[in-house]
Amino acid sequence: MTQATVNDFNHIITGRRSIRNYDPSVKISREEMEEILSEATLAPSSVNLQPWRFVVIDSEEGKETLKPLAMFNQTQVETSAAMVAVFVDMNSTEYLETIYNQAVDEGKMPAEVRDRQVPAIQGLIEQLTEEQYREMNVIDAGLVSMQFMLAARAHGYDTNPIGGFEKDKIAEALDLDKERYHPIMLLSIGKAAEDGYESVRLPVDTVTEWK
Repeated sequence: MTQATVNDFNHIITGRRSIRNYDPSVKISREEMEEILSEATLAPSSVNLQPWRFVVIDSEEGKETLKPLAMFNQTQVETSAAMVAVFVDMNSTEYLETIYNQAVDEGKMPAEVRDRQVPAIQGLIEQLTEEQYREMNVIDAGLVSMQFMLAARAHGYDTNPIGGFEKDKIAEALDLDKERYHPIMLLSIGKAAEDGYESVRLPVDTVTEWK
């Protein structure tokens, strides 16, 4: 890794701010948004189930639908280039064979490994309680959300993760099956119209033990 690459990476990490007010004139094309999402989905995933699902809300109509569900985040909804709703799919095992078949087709996994792992994973999931399965998926959704924010910053955009919204209503409002799709967070994205505030972090010595 070159020093320039290290510096770019450090800038992405240390320069990130949670932005609430965006330049409303800046839009993000569908092509670029798909690129950011594609980079985000390279995040780790337990047994590679990839349970994350996204709804990109970038139209005026879509934002009007979202506004009453995010009452304390109206500025982000109104000024951002888009709001991305992150869900987990509680039926994500429907894609298990598709994922592992693709791995074989692309030469990333031997067929015999796929043939062992797919039934083993199906058996594992069947043994989990709904709460355990949801917890596993929520961890994956947190990883992909953070990676989305870092990918967005690499593209020159800013973000704000939002957990305070009407989680019991948002799936149906966005025409999703609320029993299948569980909301995790909203992510606003756009070009910052403010500097944002630096926040402090506890020192590593406080949050780390060495054994």
